[in-house]
Order: sequence, then C-alpha cells, then structure tokens
Amino acid sequence: MLDSIQIKMQLEFYKYQGTGNDFVMVDNRSEFFPKENTQLIAHLCDRRFGIGGDGLILLENDPETDFKMVYYNSDGNQSSMCGNGGRCLVAFAKKLQVIQNKTTFIATDGLHHATIGADELVSLQMIDVAEVKVSSDYVFLNTGSPHHVQLVDDLENYNIKENGAAIRYGDLYGKAGSNINFVKQIDDSTFSVRTYERGVEDETLSCGTGATAVAIAMNVLGKTAACSIDLNVEGGKLVVSFDKKDNHFTHVFLKGPAEFVFKGTIEI
Repeated sequence: MLDSIQIKMQLEFYKYQGTGNDFVMVDNRSEFFPKENTQLIAHLCDRRFGIGGDGLILLENDPETDFKMVYYNSDGNQSSMCGNGGRCLVAFAKKLQVIQNKTTFIATDGLHHATIGADELVSLQMIDVAEVKVSSDYVFLNTGSPHHVQLVDDLENYNIKENGAAIRYGDLYGKAGSNINFVKQIDDSTFSVRTYERGVEDETLSCGTGATAVAIAMNVLGKTAACSIDLNVEGGKLVVSFDKKDNHFTHVFLKGPAEFVFKGTIEI
C-alpha cells in the first residue's frame, strides 16, 4: 500500500534567458533535486506541459570553486557545456548572493572564469581550442560542445530544422551527433548565425558554444582577421574574443546579456 503513495514536493525555480536561449534554474546546494529523473527534467523543460526551456541547470556546491554547474538538455539528459547557460548561471549565482561580480566555477568541461560588467553583461571564459577540422564545405571543432559550422546562402530563409537534423543524424557524426551552425558573413568582423541544437532537436534562438565555434571557424577560414567578433543570433547579439597563436585559441570569452525572467514554484 505504501508503495503506491507518491509524495509531491514544491520545486522553487528561476527562469533566465541569454539572447533568447532560455533555462530553468534550480538552486541545488542542498542536493534535494532528483538528478537521475530524466522524465521529470524533460517535463519541466516542456513549453506546453511544464515551465519551458532549452535546458535545465542546477547550481551546486563545489569544494574548490564558487559553485558547480550541472546542465541538462530539454530532452532530460545531462549534456556537454552550454555557453549561454553558463552565463545565465553566473547571473543566477549573483542573484543568490553566492558571488558578486567575479567568479570561478566548475562545469563538465572544466574550470570557467566569468565577470559581470557594470552594464550587467556577462563575460564567460570558454575552453581553449587547439584542434579545428577544416573540410571543403564545413568546419568542425569542440568549444565545450561539438559544433559543425557551415556557410550558407540565404540564411534568413534556410530550413534550419530540416537541414540541421539531416547533418546531426547523418553518417558524418554517428550516434553522438553534433550541434549544427549555419552562417552568413555581414562584414569584416560580423556574422549572422542560426543553430540547430542536439538534445533540443530544433533551432534555438541562440547557442553560446555555437557562437564561439563560428567566431573561431571564421577566423581559421580567413573570413575575418579580427580577434573580437560580433555574432548576430536570432535572439540578440553576442561577442566572442580570443587570443590566437599558430591556430591555437586561448583566452576565449563569450560576452552578452543574461537576464532574469521570472521566479515560481511547481509541484513535482
């Protein structure tokens, strides 16, 4: 009889977005959240039956840094690094008074440093990139998550979901898949980007690791000599900067807005 009794609890959550890439944030420093319940996480990210988000992020204690980032895609599975999610988590940590305007935290791909400027823009250091695979019609690199970068004509009318899924599920990347970025050059240091994200399995309004990958890829291809590159994403504008030596990219920073949307509770 007792086995059939389900105990419900109220989950307090915060909603954040970074250039339209939106996340459900949970303060899990007391380690109460059922992290293995992929069905629950997917439900919370559902835009019709849950809260809605491109992903869910837990803020947890870490013995050596300010906090730990645990990121889940909207399909409920724990995933690789999310740049916009990381920036939003920094803003969330400040709201919780875990940090002030400067932080070091740990994520799945290692340590990250970040600052919050007077303009409230969050600048997040990404991983160094030493390996960039250049093919005839695309570039592949890992900026904390794997990214395929491809220049296309008529980006505005390009079918991102259909073409992105075809590459993501194709023979090129196998079962693991990749995020797929389609790019159009605007000027010497500005590019427009639209991204198909694995784990969301659709176009998102913005992808931070994707914007980072595009900036580095365009520099490698010689489309720009700039080391600070403006990226127009569907949800706003991001800036990626880096130091470059012999096609080795260090001090890579992703900068843009990270904004609190609302707070609420939901029964789980």
